Amino acid sequence: MIEARMLERIRTGKGFIAALDQSGGSTPKALKGYGIEEGAWSSEEEMFGLIHEMRVRIITSPAFTGEKVLGAILFERTMDGLADGKQVPALLRERNVVPFLKVDKGLEDEADGVQLMKPMPGLVDLLARAKALGVVGTKMRSVINAADPVGIAAIVAQQFEVGAQIWHAGLMPILEPEYNIKSTDRAEGETLLREEILKQLDAMPDGQMVMLKLSIPVVANHYKALIEHPAVARVVALSGGYNRPDACAELARNPGMIASFSRALLEDLRAGMSDEEFDSALGSAIDEIYRASIV
Repeated sequence: MIEARMLERIRTGKGFIAALDQSGGSTPKALKGYGIEEGAWSSEEEMFGLIHEMRVRIITSPAFTGEKVLGAILFERTMDGLADGKQVPALLRERNVVPFLKVDKGLEDEADGVQLMKPMPGLVDLLARAKALGVVGTKMRSVINAADPVGIAAIVAQQFEVGAQIWHAGLMPILEPEYNIKSTDRAEGETLLREEILKQLDAMPDGQMVMLKLSIPVVANHYKALIEHPAVARVVALSGGYNRPDACAELARNPGMIASFSRALLEDLRAGMSDEEFDSALGSAIDEIYRASIV
């Protein structure tokens, strides 16, 4: 079972969820945005060490607390690492920030307009280890590129199937069928997506819950029925390539959705900043995203 206090915080807490879960493929891009070019490391271990230092700097900043940050999504190596001499999930809990873990292993090649999640060998053991470390929920991402009814039905079914396994392991699943914001048929596809999600929600056993992480919709309030569904603990929005001002403006048009931003949160942070500069830039970003999330 999920801890009652944490479940209540997920469902009713004010704030947003910081996405700090860049994995192997996206780490070089994240480091470049942070001001560290690819030549700065000579091995994968050094690369992951640099991204861990960035994440630790974020979560130990005085700006990063549960007052405005509701939760944080971690990469597996971050979950296993230390910050201020403590396990990262434990430090987040001390700050009243709910720890989540990215559990997917990447994307399959596109078929029927979507990219399903790759198989997740070892998921049972990973969930048990995460729960023992104090993690409260998980996140897994797949991608929709076109308004194909067959593909969208398949991607939603896969998300809910794995989500049920995660729930029964005592963790809150964040299901993320991301709709590519560059798709020309997104308005049509988001209607298909909403209806497929509603079918799955209505078929869920009583008492079981999920969170949803979705692209900010083309039509404002398009996901109102999902936000209000009793089986949905929270609907969060990914920035999907928008810069922070645009992402916040789009999010504010959708009351009830809160942010779960990555790039839009980190875009002004640089490795060469002094601590004062870093904390100020992070604090400004947190304030802006928080305001858009509590409209």
